[in-house]
Amino acid sequence: MNGYAPHMTETTGSLARNREQLMAQWREARRRRDAAELGSKAYEAAVEEIARIEVEIARVERAMDPPLV
Repeated sequence: MNGYAPHMTETTGSLARNREQLMAQWREARRRRDAAELGSKAYEAAVEEIARIEVEIARVERAMDPPLV
């Protein structure tokens, strides 16, 4: 990998559909962000991925019965 790959996840290319898998993807994206140089393309890509994952986590949690609040 060249240090910059705007990706959804390292392994699947898309976001998971359940909360547990999303949390694992979120932790991995945070690990990549923390390992990247501040302001680099890799850092920016990881920050964007974290945001996408957090939106999906919120969507999954709202759909739970009862919703997590």
